[in-house]
Amino acid sequence: MQETITPEELKKKLKEFYIIDVREADEQGTIEGAAKVPLGKLIRDLPKLNLPKDKEIVCYCGSGFRSQIAADFLKSKGYKVKNLCGGYKAYTA
Repeated sequence: MQETITPEELKKKLKEFYIIDVREADEQGTIEGAAKVPLGKLIRDLPKLNLPKDKEIVCYCGSGFRSQIAADFLKSKGYKVKNLCGGYKAYTA
């Protein structure tokens, strides 16, 4: 079971995390400071992305489904990672 973070928790601690938006380029809106890395690119190009191993990562998408896949993948590669509950929709609600 992957760790999660609520939108409220993320808003309070935004600067403590490396945030990855795994949505596609045509999906609108963003969380301040987020890196835009679509899920397919994240999985395909992980070694080239130089993601931090010393900082916790938060993944998000529109609803939390794709970001859960991304979080599980990153965790399997040794990263400290959380999935944003409810995704961008919940964050902006």
